[in-house]
Amino acid sequence: MDAPEVRYAKSGDVNIAYGVVGYGPFDLVFIVGAVFTTLEHAWEGPPAEFFSRLASFCRLIIFDKRGTGLSDRVVGIPDLESRMDDVRAVMDAAGSKRAAIMGVSEGGPMTLLFAATYPERIAAAILFGTQPNFVPQTEQARDERLRAIAERERRWGADDYLDGLLEAFAPSLARDAELRRWWRRYARTSASPRAAADLQRMNLEIDASHVLSAIRSPTLVLHRRGDREFDIADGRAMADAIPGAEFVELEGEDHAWFVDPEQIAREVARFLSGIWERGEWDLVEMDRVLATVLFTDIVGSTERAVELGDRQWREILQRHPALIRRHLVRFRGSEMDTAGDGFFASFDGPVRAIRCACAIRDSLRELGLEVRIGLHTGECEVLDGKVSGIAVHIGSRIAAEAAAGEVLVSSTVKDIVAGSGIAFRERGTAKLKGVPGEWRLFEVEHSH
Repeated sequence: MDAPEVRYAKSGDVNIAYGVVGYGPFDLVFIVGAVFTTLEHAWEGPPAEFFSRLASFCRLIIFDKRGTGLSDRVVGIPDLESRMDDVRAVMDAAGSKRAAIMGVSEGGPMTLLFAATYPERIAAAILFGTQPNFVPQTEQARDERLRAIAERERRWGADDYLDGLLEAFAPSLARDAELRRWWRRYARTSASPRAAADLQRMNLEIDASHVLSAIRSPTLVLHRRGDREFDIADGRAMADAIPGAEFVELEGEDHAWFVDPEQIAREVARFLSGIWERGEWDLVEMDRVLATVLFTDIVGSTERAVELGDRQWREILQRHPALIRRHLVRFRGSEMDTAGDGFFASFDGPVRAIRCACAIRDSLRELGLEVRIGLHTGECEVLDGKVSGIAVHIGSRIAAEAAAGEVLVSSTVKDIVAGSGIAFRERGTAKLKGVPGEWRLFEVEHSH
């Protein structure tokens, strides 16, 4: 099969390169790991056989993540929320209303978040050689990873360094001289040294463990028994935490997805064709969804009313809702409810929610109002376009813990905004009224 025609989808102001191959009855979006491209040079080596095999039973949609391959280079480290927007932009450009999504290696956490956040767009999730949490467990482990990343940036492109990566990712192919030459060219053209390092730094902050229970789409987890990069035990634990997920253990020690294409494609074809043939492809469970909830509350409203007088205070309060609603439109938030001096809204991504919260706080401060704001990301029940459930209760309780002028978030929010540039200050733990256990809370220091 020939390489696909390269097209571009617009995601915000970034051009995302993508291609479509195959004519199957259903769509499959492939999310590659790390910094590697799916276009151009990928089709000169082993990935061509892998993609061709997948395209034999579906319409395969592939793309280069922002900052890599043929997609636009970007300043800074792209966060998972922006990358999810890229997936939606590519699907829209390719005319795909609903698709299965397959994420490999570092593409796994984004696949998990996408499945939990946009169940109406995803018919099934497939995960290969991945895990939800890439955060080092100790300071020593983190320091070692940071040194390895610095070494990657310094030596990216050197023959011996790239040969070492191939040995780690695909030991069964590493002795083939011709394949090594292809691999070096493939790696060098996939990303610059800075991009290769930045994306690895972002991975150190990724933890999508909190969203596993919120995934309702049919899910297949594939993992090779001897994978040298990610322990199969972590893949099995991830499958156990996703409701109804199927786990398949594969033979081999290669982490690379393009090794032994038939081994992987056979399982993917079986799983997806079964869903299609049973007529379950378009079954959408929209009664629960992953969402970020935001609560605001004016601080000291009684005192301000006495200070300003009833007339001036009423004028300020009349301007307050309109100002908040403008920011909700700007950051794609949905107003859920108003109660007294407070607002309750939901978002499909925590980065937008945090930036909206900071914008609301700063704008209201110009009116002479101080607010406290709390945010939490969790699985919400959906009824008539409104969200409810324990996640909403937690968000409300976090807002109650905030001081005047504070934007306070749960650790769940903090863990999935890696790469956004948002900085936090730890606020310790708190017992939230009516919520079991203790919760780690973080104040947003800046949202740039």
